Amino acid sequence: MHNLSVAQISQGLSKGEFSSVEITQHFLDRIHQLDSSINAYITKLDESALAAAQQADKQIAAGQANPLTGIPFAHKDIFCAQGVKTTCGSRMLENFISPYDATVVANLKQAGAICLGKTNMDEFAMGSSTETSYFGKTMNPWDLETVPGGSSGGSAAAVAARLAPIATATDTGGSIRQPASLCGITGLKPTYGRVSRWGMIAFASSMDQAGPMGKSAEDCALLLQAMASFDSKDSTSIDHLVPDYSANLNAPLEGLRVGVPKEFFEQGLDPQIAAQVHNALAEYEKLGATLIDIELPNSKLAVPTYYVLAPAEASANLSRFDGVRYGHRCENPSDLMDMYCRSREEGFGEEVKRRIMIGTYVLSAGYYDAYFRKAQQVRRLIKNDFDRAFEKVDIIAGPTCPSTAFKFGAKTDNPVEMYLEDIYTISVNLAGLPGMSLPCGQIDVMPVGLQLIGKHFDESLILNAAHMFQQATDWHTLAPAFADNTSEANGGAS
Repeated sequence: MHNLSVAQISQGLSKGEFSSVEITQHFLDRIHQLDSSINAYITKLDESALAAAQQADKQIAAGQANPLTGIPFAHKDIFCAQGVKTTCGSRMLENFISPYDATVVANLKQAGAICLGKTNMDEFAMGSSTETSYFGKTMNPWDLETVPGGSSGGSAAAVAARLAPIATATDTGGSIRQPASLCGITGLKPTYGRVSRWGMIAFASSMDQAGPMGKSAEDCALLLQAMASFDSKDSTSIDHLVPDYSANLNAPLEGLRVGVPKEFFEQGLDPQIAAQVHNALAEYEKLGATLIDIELPNSKLAVPTYYVLAPAEASANLSRFDGVRYGHRCENPSDLMDMYCRSREEGFGEEVKRRIMIGTYVLSAGYYDAYFRKAQQVRRLIKNDFDRAFEKVDIIAGPTCPSTAFKFGAKTDNPVEMYLEDIYTISVNLAGLPGMSLPCGQIDVMPVGLQLIGKHFDESLILNAAHMFQQATDWHTLAPAFADNTSEANGGAS
């Protein structure tokens, strides 16, 4: 049952082939059997999941089911869930029990989905490998000695290892798309403002965005349908019609104009990945699309721009964790300043401290204009590049990552090298655009991701483009041997 798509699970539930309790128990059993080797989950929710599954079975029997009613899934541990530990992968929030539900959590409860647990992540979503988590690293199911990507590595690994059919995640600079690429699954970062950030623990407020992860574009469409909504409690939420994301999945791609940025294929990209991406682009031509060369000249400035703006926003957002109201507090402080200093020293990890220090520096009086203001100006130039490109094309395609999954520890001593893992994804967040990653090949069995970028609120089109590619290829159906789908674990086809 763990290899079924969301649509297949929904169909099986409606036909009575199995119950929500049965499939929920199946995934819970797999989690308890296999997750000790992956460490995808921080918190497991057996009791509440089975109780919710029983309620879902009653709704299904009464003919009151939604598309996600009775479907198991996992939440990234960045979403507040009432009565459930919400850690954000940190010591600072190690024992924090949320008193309320994030809007995304409430939406999925309303949709009848069954939460199996909360997944591991880089601390406060700061990282590209899930190595900064206070709760230990998460392993990539394709090779347990390699990283799953980050910061949503736990969600990506859970879906790849078939420990959840779908999962929620967040993306500030690539944290949905990069782990989706490294773990061989599909992940979508929606338009900024499409999914409410209320109750989602903030890293960089002008870029954070929640989105879905699944085995396929169809899975992501169904999960996004429930996640997306206008939320008056979130000042960055945009009151924009939520379309039926599944309605046009099978629309033909004849005449689709696909932009290919030359900057995405220059020095720094593994030539083998470039070859796999070009093969995928050739598949789009077979499907009727037209490839158009475009330029995004300021994309090379995306990484330095991001690592001025994101740490600055993180510095402001994480100032609330001071040992006073909630979160970690040091023992026996000598005075208020000692409590502040030691609580933060003990509660934050090295990468979080590094980004807070960078952010505080660029916001300081003597450097604000030289760094923060200048980065905001460059951010506008990056967005303008996309605006000009979308006058000529419908979507943009290229690699998601410059390499496949790397070994643990390979980049932890070189933060800049780690930051460059997001070189193709960051500009999408700076411009507030939707982007997704889908499997398009393998190199020595390790997955390669293709990134699709759309215009604002054009998630339906990139989902359609991804789905049609997945109808023509089977990369998204492959599972790691770890997931016991050994007959499909090696190889691929198009």
